[in-house]
Amino acid sequence: MRKIKMLNRVSIDGYFASLNNANFGMDWFVHDPEVDKAVHESGGSMDTLILGRITYQGFERNWVPFLNDPNAPVQLKAVAEELTQMKKIVFSKNLKEANWENTKIINGDLLNNARRLKEEDGSDILVMGSGSIVQQLAEAGLIDDYLFIMTPVVAGEGKPLFQHVNQFGLSLVEARAFQSGNVVLHYELKK
Repeated sequence: MRKIKMLNRVSIDGYFASLNNANFGMDWFVHDPEVDKAVHESGGSMDTLILGRITYQGFERNWVPFLNDPNAPVQLKAVAEELTQMKKIVFSKNLKEANWENTKIINGDLLNNARRLKEEDGSDILVMGSGSIVQQLAEAGLIDDYLFIMTPVVAGEGKPLFQHVNQFGLSLVEARAFQSGNVVLHYELKK
């Protein structure tokens, strides 16, 4: 059975995004190519990406332009190509069309569809951003692995990652600190 793995940057005080929609809530992120490489190694092979509408639209707006930009930094273009190749499943009642290849919009039951996706053939499934999706999947016990990039900042306000989620336990798989101050934390759901 495929695993669902969540990946999010989080502030020390538990926010996964700021309230600044102009830059997609990423104003306090501390980017570090070494962290990105480590997360890729920890996450393993994933061919499907689950997103909510807001995260999808932000990703589409930010990543698609790198695909055809000859001046795009090599590492950003590589991420854009990787995301483009992944099967993107967008859960939304409002989004009617997608302009990014390999995207399917589902206007239906998130939990039953996530269970079905886990039973399909393929490598693991990734969830990024998508706070409400993460909250629903976490509450239902459907996320198997949690990958956090703990960012060295107290944001003070923002979008909380686990709002309205009951307590559940995690087992530490790996913890790695970086010169940038970021810490990558990989946990598995305690079963």
